[in-house]
Parts: sequence; C-alpha cells; structure tokens
Amino acid sequence: MKFAIIGAGLAGLTSAYELRKQDKDAVIDVYEATDRIGGKLFTVPFEAGPTDMGAEAFLARRKDAVEFFTELGLADSLVHPSGLRSLVYSGGETKELPAGGVMGIPAQSEPVAHLISTETAARIDDEANQDGIDWPVGGDMNVGQLMRERYGADLVDHVVSALLGGVYSCAADDLGIRATIPQLAEEFDRLAEAGEKITLSGAVKNLEAARPKPAGGKPAPVFGTFRGGYAEAYEALAEQSGADIYVDAFISGVEKTAPGYRITGGEDKVYDRLIIATPAPTTALLLKNIAPEASAALKAVKLADSVVVGMRFASAEGLPENSGVLVASDEDGVHAKAFTFSSKKWPHLGERGGALVRASFGRFGDNTALRADEDDLVDWALDDLQTITGFDGREAGLEEIYVQRWFGGLPRYDETHLATVAKVKQLIDDQPTLALTGAWSGGVGVPAVIADAKAAAARVAG
Repeated sequence: MKFAIIGAGLAGLTSAYELRKQDKDAVIDVYEATDRIGGKLFTVPFEAGPTDMGAEAFLARRKDAVEFFTELGLADSLVHPSGLRSLVYSGGETKELPAGGVMGIPAQSEPVAHLISTETAARIDDEANQDGIDWPVGGDMNVGQLMRERYGADLVDHVVSALLGGVYSCAADDLGIRATIPQLAEEFDRLAEAGEKITLSGAVKNLEAARPKPAGGKPAPVFGTFRGGYAEAYEALAEQSGADIYVDAFISGVEKTAPGYRITGGEDKVYDRLIIATPAPTTALLLKNIAPEASAALKAVKLADSVVVGMRFASAEGLPENSGVLVASDEDGVHAKAFTFSSKKWPHLGERGGALVRASFGRFGDNTALRADEDDLVDWALDDLQTITGFDGREAGLEEIYVQRWFGGLPRYDETHLATVAKVKQLIDDQPTLALTGAWSGGVGVPAVIADAKAAAARVAG
C-alpha cells in the first residue's frame, strides 16, 4: 500500500507513525512545503541549549498524550513546570492572575475583584438571579458576547481574552464556547436537558465542585514538555515512522485517479491513500479537484497570525518570581500580548543560568507585529518587558535573540468552527481513502492534534 501525507507538522508526522504501526511494509511519503519538519513545533539551538519558539507545553492531564510520548521512548525526557503563578497586566499594573473558575470565568466576583469595577463585581454576583441563558443544546455561542451580556466587559477584556489569547491568538469575541471551553458547553447542555435554569455562575460553580480533589493535597502537574524541546518529539516521530520525508516539496494540486490520488508539484506520483495535514486554507486548495464541496466549506476557517521573540539574558536579577504575565486586551501603550518567563516557569531551563524570556505578539485581525521589522519587534519586547515588570533586559545583558513569525499559525475557533469541521468531514465520507487532519480539525493543543491525526491514519489504513 502506498500512502502520501501532505504536511510534516505534528499531525502529518503522527499520521505517518501510526500508519507504520498498521502496516510495516507500507510505502509512506511525506511532503513538506517548508525547509523543516515540525510545523508549529519549532526548537531552535540557543547557545545555552535547545529552546522552543513555537508551542512550549502540552496538557499533561491528557493521559493519552503522555502514553503516546512514552510509547515513543520519551518518558525520561518529560519535565514539568515550577508551579509559579502567572500575572496579568491591567490598568498599568501587574496583578495576580485569578485562580479557580473556568478559563478566567468565575462563579462569583471575589477571585477577580482586583481586576474589575465594583459595578461588574455586582453584576457577576447577581447573575444567578437574572433570566436563564437560551442555550442551543449541542450548538455553540460566542464567548465574548455571552460574557459581556452576563458579566460585563471588564472581565472579558482584562482576564478572559488574555487567557484565551495565549492559547488561540484570538480575543474572546472571536471564539466559540464549545469550540474553546467545551466543559462549559457540556455543562450548559446538561442543565438544559435536565430542564434547569442555565446561568453562567451556576455552570461554573458546578464545574468547580465536580473537579477531583488532588490526592495528598498536591495537584498533579497541568503541563509538560521535553527537556530537549519539542524537537525530541517530532524527530522521534520522523525516525520511527520510517517514512520518506521530502522538505521544500510544495504540492500544488491533487487529482483523483482510478487507482488513487495523483499529487502534482515537485512530484507527480499516484498513491493508494492520502492524508492532508496542512492548515485549513491550504487544505481547501488541495481539495479543490477531489472534494470541491468540502473545499468550499473549509474556506470559512480563518487564521490568526502571531510572533514570538525569544530572548536570553546573562542575568535574571529583577525578573519576577512568576511563570509569566498576560496583558489585558484593552491595555494601551504596550505591543506584547504576553511574556513567558521560561527560565522561571521551567526548572530545566532555569538550570542553564541567566534568564530566558519569550514575548508574544498578535491576535486575530491584528497583523501589526507580523509586518514590523525585527529590530522594532525586539525593541517592543524589551520596552514592554521593562514597562510591565521593571526588568531592564538591556542592562541584564541580552545575549541571544530569535524572532519567529507564525503566518496563519492558529485557526480561529469561533462559534461556527465545529459545525464547519463536521460539514467538511461529512462531505468526504464517500472517500474512505482520504483523510484530513491538523490543528483546524481536532483542536489546537498538542494532545488534540495527536488524537485527530491518529484517527486520520486509522481511517485510511482501514
């Protein structure tokens, strides 16, 4: 059996690895348009050691992901954060990021009172007394719109958009509840099906009460990563898949033939089975001739651009004892949306000495940072870091810089996104030898991408 995979990011490489498990004798060719594998996972060789400039962590509570990495032989490389708290910069001050709740959404005002007005606090505490939410069971609603209606704008702009922006590079007003906070949507579903009144505070309260209590009083680590960076994972996948991987191999089109699929571009070959593991707009173009209706539907998915500026300093003196700081979406006078104090957050990076800081820029619809030149981005990062934390990076000794631009790095998971994905998948049901996967398909987090890619491989291998 001959398999072609277009895209050598995490989804494509996981698909190749899973296909090899299914068929030891399979011919598996992977085509990547850029000059490297890994996609949005990107480890760069800083002098002090490998440093991630794309995704930097995965949800360690996803046991399926931990088991997958263990299967790859990477269990001994897994490391966890220090547990230091994060901050939020709002109103010209750094403040504690509130704990509890669901993605910054509280059941009552007390945890967020230091970040909102007294009027907003009163609205939050009175929300349970208001009319119930008219929730569409199985459907979705806009996060920002619902939050503003129920709790007010303060919380959206100061907390929720900051948290969601760190994951999706989008403000709350660009995202769907089920698409990004599925546990909240599922609780709304449960309340609706039980005929109970649906309120935001009530749903969050129920979710908080249902959380398992940590054994021994110490919670398990929420996140994990690799001592040598994500390169450990994507290089292991590439090697163990046994696939032939072609970089700088742009595929311009796909045609359906009697025996399978003909790919055109740098190559002109026919394969029995095909997996497309590329961003949504690219996938839509590749589907144009083989699944035109699915192609048209997929064009609805839009992408958010972002930029990461990695900086290594000779000294960490003056850098807050926190894992990072988020910036409120309505904050004026700064360009960055977040800083990760990587050497504080990750003990294995702190062991290298000095300080490692990542500055993040860009949200959906705002490509200011993407268009800026590198010198401006570095100046913005250094200036904002000093404004927000007081840490003078220039004085601390800036020893290394890496600027990574993510053009269309993440799909916008708005309130129509899941329905769009379901429609696209339904429109290719009649082609069981074709599968689609990627961050747009099953979720942007590393565990979600892995799970979706495994399902794609199972579909075409079957």
